[in-house]
Amino acid sequence: MPNVSLECGFGVRSLQDSPSGDVMKRIAAFLLLVVFSISVVGSLHAQTISPQENARRSQKAAKKQQKMLKKVSKKQRKAMKKYAKAQRKAQNKANRRYRK
Repeated sequence: MPNVSLECGFGVRSLQDSPSGDVMKRIAAFLLLVVFSISVVGSLHAQTISPQENARRSQKAAKKQQKMLKKVSKKQRKAMKKYAKAQRKAQNKANRRYRK
């Protein structure tokens, strides 16, 4: 029969009867988790921006949007001119065919 101990010990059950390498891995993982948590909290705190910075970013975004709208409307005007030219050309061709 295997030697089984029936003693009930106190402490962390996952750390009892485990090799020291496994314990070190657990400690390293825990420390990494703590460091990561602290860095996330610090970065969230650093992300608060001033009203001036917020206004500057807002103006920059509005300017970028205006530029994109201008670019899109220019493309649309160009496409409309191209379509109108094609229509005129087709009409002239139809008129020439009709006159003959």
